[in-house]
Amino acid sequence: MSQHTNIQDLRVFVGTWNVGGEAPHTHSSLNLDEWVQPSSAPADIYVFGFQEIVPLNAGNVLGVEDNGPAAKWLALIRQTLNKNTNQINSSGPNYCLVASKQMVGIFLCVWVKSDLRQHVRDIRVSCVGCGLMGYLGNKGSVSISMLFQQTSFCFVCTHLTSGEKEGDEIRRNSDVREIIKKTHFPQTDKIFSEKSPERILEHDRVIWLGDLNYRLALNYTDSKDLMKKNSWETLLEKDQLQNQKKAGHIFEGWNEGKIYFPPTYKYCTNSEQYTGENLKSKAKRRTPAWCDRILWYGKGLKQAFYVRGESKFSDHRPVYSIFIADVELVNTNKIMDANLDIQGYIRFQPFFNWFEKS
Repeated sequence: MSQHTNIQDLRVFVGTWNVGGEAPHTHSSLNLDEWVQPSSAPADIYVFGFQEIVPLNAGNVLGVEDNGPAAKWLALIRQTLNKNTNQINSSGPNYCLVASKQMVGIFLCVWVKSDLRQHVRDIRVSCVGCGLMGYLGNKGSVSISMLFQQTSFCFVCTHLTSGEKEGDEIRRNSDVREIIKKTHFPQTDKIFSEKSPERILEHDRVIWLGDLNYRLALNYTDSKDLMKKNSWETLLEKDQLQNQKKAGHIFEGWNEGKIYFPPTYKYCTNSEQYTGENLKSKAKRRTPAWCDRILWYGKGLKQAFYVRGESKFSDHRPVYSIFIADVELVNTNKIMDANLDIQGYIRFQPFFNWFEKS
């Protein structure tokens, strides 16, 4: 089959945002354009991962799942994608939702250009809870697996253990290992079973996104002094995620792009100030950190952008990345030609055998 496939580039948008339990309807002026930015170069696939789409209180963690906010986010995304693409070309491309899944406050959805929908197959989901009592869904992951023709994709949206005490990073490391270990995509279709991986790392293209909650191993005063100088490189030397990764404790073999943007957490709501900067604020002081991250695993992925948005909707800033993904597309014309060649050979095989003997 490999000789009858072509390699094509797909443009994949991946965004992550901890929205702090706020639903879109409470902010009618909320605009996703600045975050999504489809007008510059529309993507073929859009992946949106949210954390805390509902407040993480006991009722939401232990009770019946509240799907209302997720529906509102889907409606806003649909409006944003199709509105902006129609401004470029009134006939499209429009986008359709191919998969979405919520686990308490974690919500992941995947959108594809309508004219590419036919190529998406074998969509499966898997959820892993790592929160209260070690398994509840206030922390953990929602993952979506799918085939785009012959290439398998896995998107993993996570919200890891919070806290900035020394040693909390070890708990986050444990969350990552548990998610990789427990995420499982059961086979649902025998037709695609050979190309449908059951584990995260078995996929051709893997992207991990979310509020990973890794902090800076630095006190508030020293971090603020460096931030005033925009010394991101010096600050990143204290970034727990990068240091745990370099030490081989977590995400071995994974990639993350260079960070050129300020820490994404923790802001005062509807403000450009981090908590603690405003002495009149009652918000608890937190050392700013790059909690919101996007990593990838496997070959065939090239990162074009890794930036943050500036919406003041929550105490986190949204982050997005654009990838160029290699995918295998089946050339049906070549396959048909090959089938005709085979059929022709079978039809004249007796003649070929007589010719060889003579």
